[in-house]
Amino acid sequence: MTMSLILSLLPILLLLLLLRPFPTVSAVGINYGTLGNNLPPPKKVAQLLQATLIDKVKIYDTNPQILQAFSNSGIDLIVAVENDHVANISSAKSAAEDWFSARIAPFVPATSIVAIAVGNEYLATEDDDNMDPNALIQAMQNLHEVLLSRGLDRKIKITTPHSMAVLATSFPPSASTFATTLMPTMTAIVTFLADTGSPFMVNAYPYFAYRDNPTTVPIEYALLGNSTGVHDPKGYVYTNMLDAQIDAIRSAIISLGFGNRSIHITVSESGWPSKGEPGETAASPDNAKTYNSRLIRRAQSNKGTPMKPNDKIDIFLFALFNENKKEGGSSERNFGLFNGDGSKVYDVDLRCEFCSGSKMDFGFESGSKMVQRGPSVWCVAKPHAEERLVQGVLDFCCGPGGVDCRDVYENGPCFGPNKVHAHASYAMNAYYQMHGRNYWNCDFKGSGLVTFSDPSYGTCKYSQE
Repeated sequence: MTMSLILSLLPILLLLLLLRPFPTVSAVGINYGTLGNNLPPPKKVAQLLQATLIDKVKIYDTNPQILQAFSNSGIDLIVAVENDHVANISSAKSAAEDWFSARIAPFVPATSIVAIAVGNEYLATEDDDNMDPNALIQAMQNLHEVLLSRGLDRKIKITTPHSMAVLATSFPPSASTFATTLMPTMTAIVTFLADTGSPFMVNAYPYFAYRDNPTTVPIEYALLGNSTGVHDPKGYVYTNMLDAQIDAIRSAIISLGFGNRSIHITVSESGWPSKGEPGETAASPDNAKTYNSRLIRRAQSNKGTPMKPNDKIDIFLFALFNENKKEGGSSERNFGLFNGDGSKVYDVDLRCEFCSGSKMDFGFESGSKMVQRGPSVWCVAKPHAEERLVQGVLDFCCGPGGVDCRDVYENGPCFGPNKVHAHASYAMNAYYQMHGRNYWNCDFKGSGLVTFSDPSYGTCKYSQE
């Protein structure tokens, strides 16, 4: 093959590269509760999270200020139907349509809403008289019908988060089943999730298992760090309790007859408190830092569990803030990474090297540097996009795409940091600006992100209209 022929085929080869289905690097989700009277405004929260490795946020309602704040942020949102609204939405499809039209429709697609959680631990609430399991199932079905009618059923999934209390027993994991009284309800829910491709959500807290059984549960096992392992009768070895809890849910699902169907499990909440009541000796900043640091690494590992080692588990850390108005004991109000005033409870590294604004000092305190939004818009590489895909985008932009990439060459003002994501961000933005800043010009097979935060730094200046 002649060199001229190779060069003539290069644009086609690069486009084929961009069309290949590359896996993404796992990021981390976080729960953003608002039961406090001293929390930062949502806009500031959204701006600061853009500079972190957090790419998914779960909230407990449809707060319009939060939904607006996260528009065009590159962060996916999971919103919720509050428990006391489930009955109304279950009453008729029209009620679900009204709820969606008022709460969700005004914010999409600018705000990336990827799931609606119908209730939270609905089947395990103390107010059982007002929590009809059939209403939960019907509400989920009604909302799904609304999504179908709007062509949004592939973008937005309907699910419901459960506590571990839905299980009759959680150990050994391979023998776990759902509580007998919940069998019909769980069968209906799991059938719905399987049919719609939605995740099974579980709130899993090794902390509470340790707190209630400190003499039988090793602290390191609960803290995700026991290397000796706990053995299941079927041969599975668990080095941490969270994996055992996930597989207990998996076994319960299989026991319903869904062993041959693909049902993704998501840990919708997991965390460790930094403070508790006098008897909660394990609730400490050191233990919280240890657990959540390991949880973040676990979420980014792309690993499964002993039963399904190749099935990646999405994890949402609980929680972003301590919430001083939350009911319950002291530990319930102290699961946050940050205090209500924005100061860090303890130091957990959330930095993302290639996120927009990542050079700033991360924090919500009044003295922290803020990324200001303005009328200008830029395009950068998503920090968690797979490197091979980003390299293909860089090659395309600097070749057939027509971008002048001399600034990212050695000795150029944008050469450092000498990383693919950094160089690609410069080239992607130049391409985006050249072609009129249409949203599709910053897609790059899902690896691009539109941002209102100027990614320029030092002498490296990103172009803008």
